[in-house]
This record gives sequence, structure tokens and C-alpha cells, in this order.
Amino acid sequence: QASENFIYSCAGCCVATYVLGICDRHNDNIMLRNTGHMFHIDFGKFLGHAQMFGSFKRDRAPFVLTSDMAYVINGGEKPTIRFQLFVDLCCQAYNLIRKHASLFLNLLSLMLSSGLPELSGVQDLKYVQDALQPQTTDAEATIFFTRLIESSLGSVATKFNFFIHNLAQLRFSGLPSNDEPILSFSAKTYSLKQDGRIKQVSVFTYQKRYNPDKHYIYVVRVLREGQVEPMFVFRTFDEFQELHNKLGILFPLWKLPGFPNKMVLGRTHIKDVAAKRKVELNSYIQSLMNTSSEVAECDLVYTFFHPLLRDEKVEGIDGIARPTGSPSSPTSGKVGGEVKLSISYRNSTLFIMVMHIKDLVKDGADPNPYVKTYLLPDTHKTSKRKTKISRRTRNPTFNEMLVYSGYSMETLKQRELQLSVLSAESLRENFFLGGITLSLKDFNLCKETVNWYRL
Repeated sequence: QASENFIYSCAGCCVATYVLGICDRHNDNIMLRNTGHMFHIDFGKFLGHAQMFGSFKRDRAPFVLTSDMAYVINGGEKPTIRFQLFVDLCCQAYNLIRKHASLFLNLLSLMLSSGLPELSGVQDLKYVQDALQPQTTDAEATIFFTRLIESSLGSVATKFNFFIHNLAQLRFSGLPSNDEPILSFSAKTYSLKQDGRIKQVSVFTYQKRYNPDKHYIYVVRVLREGQVEPMFVFRTFDEFQELHNKLGILFPLWKLPGFPNKMVLGRTHIKDVAAKRKVELNSYIQSLMNTSSEVAECDLVYTFFHPLLRDEKVEGIDGIARPTGSPSSPTSGKVGGEVKLSISYRNSTLFIMVMHIKDLVKDGADPNPYVKTYLLPDTHKTSKRKTKISRRTRNPTFNEMLVYSGYSMETLKQRELQLSVLSAESLRENFFLGGITLSLKDFNLCKETVNWYRL
């Protein structure tokens, strides 16, 4: 129930904070009840009047939607139909508010004389008017807001904003008190006395992950006194960076080991960078554990190496046991799943919105699905349309419009829509995941039809 409450309240927060341009959305202003309801505090900045860090606008993402929030929505690292529900809720809420745009603008205009610095003139109302996209259709607004969700989910600016805020908090208040977590990704603080002395620790390997974008996570092998078998914990480069930063605050007079440079020329999330960082992080850990016992055995270090819930998942351990470079199992040819489409027609144009796909079937690794359509008959294949590729998921959300212009309704009634779902494979031919053929004469093209279709 708490997870469901979170999905609904998070969707509401995303839409509301975007429409009203509520800024200063750092991690101390976003609250969570134990019932799963998310809510915001501190509304000193709104209508797009963002906090600045020098000349840098701190609130650059459309709204705050982090990978941690996506983890809760999905119920894990992999995209699920729960995230599709979240996207639908956001888009429905956005379109409902758009229908009452004039009411919101009138209410805000009545507040112009209230003395609020962010709402002092008619020009401030333009932010809300632009945010509501009054000239677009519901379908276009759905596509628009879906792109905002994708933009927010991958926003580096949000991470930077959180980092700047955390830095300011640490500067003025030092490390958290005993009743607060000492690291952002650990709910509690742990010590040598609780967990046992660490005998050996090393960065064992690295793994590629998708949540929601490709990144690498480092597998750390930890052996403690009294243990026969080592434990494995999974940490990102940013989490290592957080450990190093907080050690610097905790031990300002100690000479700590040098930390690997975060700046990388070119792409960051590639195998070569991960391989180089694995060596550098391992060297950093060895130097850290060989330094003074006051540093090596402090609660901050032992909290970092304490296993989290995500570390205990079977998926991660299987990833270590599997030999590197082993080919995935051959595909069995099974197909399955369902696709959600919106089909409409106006101004001599057929609009096919590919919304979601759920429960795709593929042996081995998760597919990289995309959708391809044709209007049949089509001898020369001029009617081919494609969506973008969604990476590593069996439950992709697209919300993309495929458009066929210049067709009369009589012509379309003699055509069939052929839809195929394929997985984009880098080293071999694209893999067929399922398909369906729909006769357009069965549709009332005078109105929009939204439905799920079995592949």
C-alpha cells in the first residue's frame, strides 16, 4: 500500500511542481511519510525563479525524479508495468490541469497585488501558461510530458543540486548526528564492534547496470574475521566519492589517500572507463585500509562496507559467478506480451501513438525493444515508421507518435496496420519479439481508440 501511495503522490508532485515552477527542490525539502506519501516543504521559490550557484541555475531539471524514486516505483532496478502506471498518472493529471488553464491563470492573477516577489507582474503568469502548453492536443501533451519524465530521470543537474545542498549542510553542521544515517545510501550507521573486523577488502570486478540509463557498479569483496566465505557489496563511483568527501570532513588533519579523478574526456559510462576506475578504486581502498586505524576502523568506513538489501539480491551474486564474455543462451523463438496503442484520425492524417508494452518474452538478457509499423499493402515499404529503442527492459514506455499523412478515410479502411516489436542487437540481427496486424476497417476513425493488444 505504501508503494502504491508513493507512485500516486510522486506523480502528483511531479506535475504540480512542474506546472507551478516550484524550485529549490533539494533532498531536505522533499519529505516522505511512513505511509508512502511524498510531499514538499519550503515554497520560497516558484514560477521558475530558481536558486543560483554562481551563474549556474540549480533547478535545471523539469522536476525532481531520481533513480531512487524510480527504484521504489518499479519495485526494483528493472523497469516494470508499475512505471507505466506512473507515466500514465502523470500524463492524465497534466491533461486534466490543462483543461482548467484559464481558471489557474485567473486565480494567480488575483494574487498579483499580494506582494510576493515571484508573482509581481503579468510576465510571471507566462511561466504557468507556457508550462500548460495550451495550444497542444492531449496526445501531444502526453508525449511532451513523457519526454520531461525521461529528462528528469537522467538529470545530472538534480544530482549536482543535491550535492551542493549536502555540501552546505556538512559545512555548517558537520557529519550527521548518531540518530541519522552517516551515508546517503545507508539507512543506519554501523561499526567494527557490530560487524566484525575487516581482514581483506578489494574491488573484485564491475558490472553493467541499467537504472534507467547504462552505468557501471563496482563489486567489492569483503572478508571479515571469523568468516570463511567473503561477502560482496555493490557500490557506484559516486558512492565511493561520497565516502572520500565525508572522510575529509571527519579527518581534516589526516593525509588521506588520493581519490581517482571523476572528470573523464569523452563518454563516462563505457567499459574502458569502468576497467580503469576498478584499478584506481582498488588502489584507493588498499591505501585507505592500510592507513591509521582511527581512519580505517571508523564507523564511516564500516558503514560503507556493510551489506545493504540490494547487495543481498541473488541477481548480483549470479552476475559474479557467471563467466565474463559467455554468450547468452540461444533464443527459443517464443513471443508474447501486449502493446498499448492510441489510434486516431484527423485532417487526412492517421496518428498511431505507441504507448507501452508489457511482459515481453525473450530468453537470456533483457531485450532492447523498439516498434516498427507498416500500412499494408506496401510493396515498396515506404510506410515504415519506427520508435526509438528502449534499453534493457521487458516493459518499455514509448509514448511516441507515428504519423501517416495524406490518407483519406476510405483509403485507410482498405489498409492494415502491421506492427512488429524487435530487439536491437549490436552484434547480430535484430530479434523479433512479437507482432500484430490490425485491420483499420474495424476502427471508428472518427474518435480515438485506446486499447491493449496481444502480440
